[in-house]
Amino acid sequence: MTQTQTRYQLSTRLAIPAEQALPKVLAALKAEGFGVLFDLDMKAILKQKLDVNYRPYWVLGACNPPLAYQALQTEPDIGLMIPCHVVVAETDGGSVVSLIDPVTALGIIGNPGLDGIATEVKNRFQRVIEALNA
Repeated sequence: MTQTQTRYQLSTRLAIPAEQALPKVLAALKAEGFGVLFDLDMKAILKQKLDVNYRPYWVLGACNPPLAYQALQTEPDIGLMIPCHVVVAETDGGSVVSLIDPVTALGIIGNPGLDGIATEVKNRFQRVIEALNA
């Protein structure tokens, strides 16, 4: 398992198929106080809409209601940036789980009042990755 961070994401590679990773991701998010508001099965959507075959690939909309409420109180238009996106995708030899880096995402707004919230979400997302790698 390899954990990485880019400018806009935290991610880890798992040695299991995406279908097996998905319930583990959902459980790890729940343990950190996140619910999933939507679950886009891109493989099924692309097959239905374009009749193309694509690898297993889910986009999840993760939300921690207390932190979302804090963010809305601080920046009323923050709804454009929430929920946080999580991707679970099939790769050669396993899967990759990627979570948006909330510090980068919310940093573009330029409201310092969001810094603590973004850091809290990032810390929880890092614990999600640690749980997946345990």
